[in-house]
Amino acid sequence: MPRRSRRSHERARATRRPQRHKDVLHGRGGGHRANDFRCVGCRLDVSAEAPGTTHRNHCPNCLASLHVDRRVPGDRAASCGGRMEALSMSARPDGEWMIIHQCLSCDELSANRIAGDDNALTLVRLAVKPLRDPGLARRVLLVP
Repeated sequence: MPRRSRRSHERARATRRPQRHKDVLHGRGGGHRANDFRCVGCRLDVSAEAPGTTHRNHCPNCLASLHVDRRVPGDRAASCGGRMEALSMSARPDGEWMIIHQCLSCDELSANRIAGDDNALTLVRLAVKPLRDPGLARRVLLVP
């Protein structure tokens, strides 16, 4: 098959129709997929709306997160941006479960509320993880 000359290739490009703007998928108006994200762990497309919490900050499938919040949930003020691994679970006095994440870049710990659509099996596996690995409790509690 003969190769196209550079001139004919440029002519073909000039006669192409320009691609239309897809504001439905990429625009901020209307809220359609505006804040959705792709998980850094399992690559699942995750909706920003989560039952039981106002700020989605982790994947409901694998519980991985990004270090984007500094002090207030949803502030998106952290400059690190590293991947956060789910280490263990904790429970508040009112019975609400929290996921303890650790940033793999700066080693900062954070506690995040679970969401209503989180994978129950993954949550239970995370809750019993300290029973399998006694060194993990030391790491999470920062005991020397």
